[in-house]
Amino acid sequence: MIDLRSDTVTKPSEKMRKAMYEAEVGDDVYGEDPTVNKLEEIAANILGKEDALFVTSGTQGNQIAGLVHCQPGQEVIMEAQAHIFLYEAAALSAFAGVQIKTLDGENGAMKPGDVEAAIRGDDIHQPETGLICIENTHNKAGGAIIPLDNMEQIYQLSNNHGIPVHLDGARLFNASVASQIPVKEFAKYADSVQFCLSKGLGAPVGSIIAGSSEFISQARKWRKRLGGGLRQVGVLAAPGIIALEENVMLLKQDHENAKQLTEGLQNIEGIVIENTVETNIILLDITKSNVTTEHFIKHLKEYDILAGQFGPNIIRFVTNNSITRKDIDHVLLAIQKIVNH
Repeated sequence: MIDLRSDTVTKPSEKMRKAMYEAEVGDDVYGEDPTVNKLEEIAANILGKEDALFVTSGTQGNQIAGLVHCQPGQEVIMEAQAHIFLYEAAALSAFAGVQIKTLDGENGAMKPGDVEAAIRGDDIHQPETGLICIENTHNKAGGAIIPLDNMEQIYQLSNNHGIPVHLDGARLFNASVASQIPVKEFAKYADSVQFCLSKGLGAPVGSIIAGSSEFISQARKWRKRLGGGLRQVGVLAAPGIIALEENVMLLKQDHENAKQLTEGLQNIEGIVIENTVETNIILLDITKSNVTTEHFIKHLKEYDILAGQFGPNIIRFVTNNSITRKDIDHVLLAIQKIVNH
């Protein structure tokens, strides 16, 4: 089966499985697991932050950041199609007691002027702005890379207002590899950063949040409150180390496969590429194909291909480390047959 639903479907390599089996472990709640300590140190160094913390998922990492940065009754600014807003079950409202203010962006990027205009101050009728969130790459915008200068401008104005910035960098390494800009450069324009080990980097589970030592100290307590205090977590951290040390540059192949798939799709009548493909996500508008989204996905499955529905007429393909050039050719042939059926 060719699985293009997401890069979360990746499976750990044999080297990762062996590392899990052989991992040196200890009680992480006591700070005694040497493998997770090593992972956190590596991650902090890569991001240029003082400290880092292993968490069970990107969603948990984002929520912990909100809980640390915000007070109940405050407001969080983010782009209208942000993952935190659309796909995290209103967790910031449920846990942190904050409300979200969304801004329409361009290709996932908020305009700095719009962000500044949305910041609220000391008005008895309004919530104070407690946090600004940026997502890079931007999932709903088709894996778009938020430009570094855009992040810098938002970070500078946030500092002027004394408001922290959190970077939801679930696919931050995709942005780095595609743009050839070190992740440290993106991370310096955020007070806290979250990235996933379990997407394109190929680890089976886990994410990292990073920031100042004080931020991580508070984050560790919030992780405990959320039930995320883990024990012999080295068995999960070990593949994360391999992901960071060996798998980052493998993302380049995912991006090349996405470009090959995009080029082929552009030659199929009735298929429109909705996004500018910068990384590993392709959004297909099949409106002109005269095939419904449900039937399109069903027919793909008949050709042993899995894809995701991303809107009324939008199909999402996400290349990952299980996809080969041969798979891409098979997908293109299958879509040609479905459209011409």
